[in-house]
Amino acid sequence: MSFLRSFPYKSAAALCAAAAGMLLFDLALPQQTPLAFLLLYAMLACGFSPLACCPLYPAASAVFLSLQATLCCALQAAFLLLVAAVYKRLRRRAGAERILFAALAQLPYIFLFPHAGYTFFSLPAEAHKAVVAAGMLAGCVPAEYAVRAVTRRLFRCRLTGAEHVSLCLCWLIAGMGVGNAAGSLALAALSMCALALFSVLLGNSAAVPFSVALSLPLCAAEVSLLPLAVYAVFACVVLAVLPYGRPAAALALFAAYLVRCLLTGLFAQDTLTIVFTLLAGALPAAVCALLPASLIKRIRESLLFYRERVLPRIAVNRSRRAVGEQLYEVSALFREIESAFQTDVTNEGDEKKLLDALKKTFCANCSRQAACCEDDEPLSRLIRVGMAKGKVNLIDLPDALAKGCANAAGLLFALNKQLGEYTRYAAQENAAREGRRLLARQAHGVSEILKEIALEQSAEYPFAQGEAALERALQEHGILGSEIFTYGEDASFTVSMTLPDGCDAKRVCRIAGEALALPLAIAERIPLTHGRMCLVLRRKPRYDAAFGIAARPKQGEIRSGDTHSVLRIDERRFLVALSDGMGSGENARDVSARTLSLLESFYKAKMPSETVLATVNSLIAFSADETFSCLDLAAVDLDTGEADLVKIGSPAAFLLSGDELKILEGASLPIGMLEAVHPATMRLTMKADDHLLFMSDGIPAAFGSTADLCAYLSGLKPVNPQALAENVLSAAIARAKGPDDDMTVLAVKLIAT
Repeated sequence: MSFLRSFPYKSAAALCAAAAGMLLFDLALPQQTPLAFLLLYAMLACGFSPLACCPLYPAASAVFLSLQATLCCALQAAFLLLVAAVYKRLRRRAGAERILFAALAQLPYIFLFPHAGYTFFSLPAEAHKAVVAAGMLAGCVPAEYAVRAVTRRLFRCRLTGAEHVSLCLCWLIAGMGVGNAAGSLALAALSMCALALFSVLLGNSAAVPFSVALSLPLCAAEVSLLPLAVYAVFACVVLAVLPYGRPAAALALFAAYLVRCLLTGLFAQDTLTIVFTLLAGALPAAVCALLPASLIKRIRESLLFYRERVLPRIAVNRSRRAVGEQLYEVSALFREIESAFQTDVTNEGDEKKLLDALKKTFCANCSRQAACCEDDEPLSRLIRVGMAKGKVNLIDLPDALAKGCANAAGLLFALNKQLGEYTRYAAQENAAREGRRLLARQAHGVSEILKEIALEQSAEYPFAQGEAALERALQEHGILGSEIFTYGEDASFTVSMTLPDGCDAKRVCRIAGEALALPLAIAERIPLTHGRMCLVLRRKPRYDAAFGIAARPKQGEIRSGDTHSVLRIDERRFLVALSDGMGSGENARDVSARTLSLLESFYKAKMPSETVLATVNSLIAFSADETFSCLDLAAVDLDTGEADLVKIGSPAAFLLSGDELKILEGASLPIGMLEAVHPATMRLTMKADDHLLFMSDGIPAAFGSTADLCAYLSGLKPVNPQALAENVLSAAIARAKGPDDDMTVLAVKLIAT
């Protein structure tokens, strides 16, 4: 078993292929001509082992059935083997001088090889063979190019024009060998099998020149250019029918072959000839129809024409990864900043400082200092009471101080003076501490944003398939797209393509959606150069949204104290909010507008919700006294319909889903009333045609009770969110009694795309 595992299968296969090639090369010409010398020279020039390939050359000459021919080939191989041994000893590689050694190796052929000669040469035998030897020397260089292309460059990089020509020349010689060895029908069957295979693999116009190259041996065998045109037609037939499936392409190829047979008078031949000729056409059709799809896929992946543009994709992912790593480092920096700002300065030593200061100022000149200061506990107890109350008076004096202190009133006065200074200091410290907490929350939010972006950027793009299908679809509509990339999956699926500047982007989007069987929407249109643009398409969200707003200010006021916001966070999420500032008029409107503006900015920056609410609450609380705001907020995902709701001090909201009415309530104080806000949060899933309804407190106040409002809403069958908002506002105005208030209704409808 260890022998089987260590056996050099690839090297053995290469030598077997080389031996078969030498046999075919030797059989290529009707007279005995050792064209296998071309392959021997090419293999040695490409670095093959001389000990492995030199014996193959005289072995292949056995097809000549001549001992003299074999001995002559053995002399040539021995000479080249000797040259290779000398260069190995010198630890050098043969350069351009190797063509000189190839010329010297032709001497045994010129003077010893039994060659009958060709009738179109009227020369002596040696001169005749010298001309053939010169032709072989001229073919050595193309043979080297061909062997180097097959062994080192084929399927790895794009071949040069010289390499393509060299491969065609080698196929011409080998194909002539196949025809002389097995007959023209075998050569035709082999050529057409290759034509069918590569037409299916390539699937584009590159199959036509390939089919022309395949026909070269038949052209030489028939001394006619007709096979060249016939094979080109065969390739065009396969390509034309291939979009309808490989079985249809196989039938079309066989039908074209039958037409050619009819035109050449095949059915006037004997039965055996007819059968073998039809088999020669049926075999390629079977290859086209029955080749396993998995095998075709593996071969396509190895072909340069179907290979993914790996380098640009790797570059994209590498750039994303580098940006992600850098963002993660910056996120860690903001996390450290957060930790630094969260370090609070404690007041554990403040009592000791007040005690020492009191002793140094008030007690220092007292005659009873020594007796009083033996026990600091009574004085410390008085200081603790003063720190808690802000000041002290006679009833706060401990018994020990009331009886032992000669100047109790002076003590209280001195302590209250120090407590006043301490209170101012403590207020400053509390303000600084709250500022540090606010900055720490901001650093935390920025850190979370950067970390989220870093993780998103570090994840490699899963590049999707379908670029070839999209390119064909655009070409069918007369649009020549280039550099088409599809990447991402599910909601993040994206198509980027370079197009002429005058293209109709909506038409391209529609064609791309049909070709990829996905709902797509235009995301960006980026000008590149004069006459070129980059069009970016992304998968269309499952839902879209429509909005309606109806508002009326309090009677006697010009402007309402309620404000609303509809904000697209990104392509797949939107935010809708209604803020009700306490009171009415300009002041209330300023508070609610400021609240919404802060929320919009924070949510658009994709800061975490808990950080957003706490920060906005602190900023509103710091802004002015008696400044509060109620809030309804929803962030909706257009792919799933999921909505995250936040309610802070606001009246009930409603979800109208078909015949069902859901009440969405939360118990929370308004923003800015306390230092810590505790919003009511909930998550719900909206469906197509659902309506989400926010309203300020003037609406439920007008209806009198939640039950009456629910009864009214249950009877509605909304279709248009704007009409829904206006109907609710009109009903509230009609029912309004007593003191008036600002009234605002905000409706959101989810629509299936």
